[in-house]
This record gives sequence, structure tokens and C-alpha cells, in this order.
Amino acid sequence: MAGAGASSELPMNRPRSAAGLLALALFASVPPIAGARAQTAPHPERLAFVLNSADASISEIDIDSRQEVRRIPVLREPHHMALSPDGRSLVVGDTAGNALFFLDPITGAMQRRIAVSDPYQISYSPDGRWLTVAGLARNQVDIYDVATMTLAHRVPARSMPSHINYSPDSAVAYVSLQDSGRLIAIETATGRVQWDSKVGSTPAGVLWHEGHVLVANMGTDFVAVVDPRDGHVEREIHMAPGPHNLFITPDHKRLYVTCRVSGTITQLDWNSLDVVRSYHLPGGPDDIVFGPDGSMWATLRWRQHVAVLDLASGNYTTIATGRSPHGIWLNTAMPGRRISMLTGNSAPATR
Repeated sequence: MAGAGASSELPMNRPRSAAGLLALALFASVPPIAGARAQTAPHPERLAFVLNSADASISEIDIDSRQEVRRIPVLREPHHMALSPDGRSLVVGDTAGNALFFLDPITGAMQRRIAVSDPYQISYSPDGRWLTVAGLARNQVDIYDVATMTLAHRVPARSMPSHINYSPDSAVAYVSLQDSGRLIAIETATGRVQWDSKVGSTPAGVLWHEGHVLVANMGTDFVAVVDPRDGHVEREIHMAPGPHNLFITPDHKRLYVTCRVSGTITQLDWNSLDVVRSYHLPGGPDDIVFGPDGSMWATLRWRQHVAVLDLASGNYTTIATGRSPHGIWLNTAMPGRRISMLTGNSAPATR
């Protein structure tokens, strides 16, 4: 594996380029990567989708062979994705391309593309009514009505809105503001900011957990436990430096925190939130999902690889991807062929 390197990814307003225009050809042709299986071979159905932020592409990885089989071009800079509430589309946010791409979640075939301003992080509300978009580079949070995909509210944010999570009733969206060290609570129906609270240095991942909001603070060594009623920090859960994002297992029994700076993934006890175990994955572990065999798949943001981690032994293997792999999603958790969402908040050094 290649050595890890430091990352300094600041939001930029990039000019349109010929490369971005050429990416429009993706609707006509989405070729396999060099060395991949022949186009005449059956396309695998058990797929991992990895967003390569610095390569303007999406890697499709065969979960069984653990090989990349195709690379789908997008416009500029994909970071996060979410499954549509009806389960029919995997929605990818291309932040610098100002676009959402809708893919078939089984095959990755392109369905459509719509213009959306700076979709860095995207998240559907639990009731499926709202799509909240964090515009990190433009300091705005947009809330869309999913039924019509019309913009319902645009909420100005102090600086660098990053990650999103909701109250279980979908009434409130919680959004971290990286550059100001704050968390805001927004009423989804009205766009009104209920409160704006200091939670720690460089907050990123946000997760609702058992009546509290957990916030991973990258500029510290702790996850903040926040009271959703007024935003005050009730407790700090200390761990390795740089906690970045938070994830739960599909059975809702385990909770994990990725720490990119220290190259670790930390398991927390579901009830007490005490640290149970840590895994060392150098290369900037970022977003994670869980495989059908119980393994953990983690993007290594600074190593151009995905790691597949055996949680019992701590051993892992890696799969090559494009540059700066960020969001990851597996289409294997599907009762009766309907895919259920397995996502990080996605969810994100400064981005």
C-alpha cells in the first residue's frame, strides 16, 4: 500500500473547463476501466459504489471478486450520496459540478442529472419528504421538497456547512459548520434556525443517537454529545485525535467513529458510548459501510484505496480506487431486492 500523505482540501470556486464539458459524454458511454472484465461478461449485481472526489468519477467494485469493474465519469467533484426514498435511485452529489446524478442502484446505469447548487453533503429526511443539501463552498443549506424537487428553503450558514442528520420525526435537520465550530438546528418545514451552538473545533459528522445528537470534532480528540433541545454539549467522548464521522451497524447494535488524522476507527458502546475498541487503518479512513459478510468497508481518503476490515481479527485487505475516495455505498442490504440505505453522513483536514 502507498504511504499516507497530508490533505488540505479547501473549498474553491473553480472555473468551468473543457474536461467538465467532456464529462457530459457519460450518458452515451460509460466504459469499463483498463484491465476490467470484458464488456460481454455478466455485469455483477453485488456492487460497491465509491466516489472518487479528485478524479470526478465513481468506482464500481464487484463485492465478491473485490475488483473494480467499471469507472463512471461525473462532472467535477463527487463527495457524498444517498438512496432515494423510493429505493429506485442512488443519488450522487457533484459539488463543484453543481449537479445531482441519479443512478440505478443495482447496475449503476445513469438515469438522469439535475442542477443543484453545491451539493457537498446530501441527506433525505426519515419520512422521505425533504432532501437537505449542505453547500460547503457557498455557505448555504438548501432544503428541497422531494416530491417536486423544488427548493423550499435556502438557509445562510456562517461558514462551511458540512454534515447533516435529522430528528427521527424529520422535523429538524442538524448541520455542522466546520469553520466556525458550531452546530445548527433547522426546522425542515419552515427553514427557521432553532438554535446555533458551539460544539467543538472543526465539527463534521452528525448522528442522532438515543435522544441525543453526536458530533465528531476533527480539530479535537472528542465526539460531543449534544442536547437537541438547545444545543448545549452534555458530554465529551474522548478518543484518538481527529474524529471525523459516525456510523451505526444495520442491526443498530454498534457505533463506530472514523478518525482520519490518526488513521483509526473507534467502536463505541451503544448504551454507555464508552470506547470499546480501536482499529488502525492508516491512510485517512473516512466513510464506512458494512458488507453482507459482516465486514466493514472504509474509504482511505489519502491512499486511493478502500479497506475491507474483518472486525473480529482487525485484519484488512485493500482495493485500489480513484484519487481521494470519499463516499461509499453497497447495494447488498436489500430485502426482496429493495435496497435499504447504508450511509455515512456522509457523510467529510477540512472537507
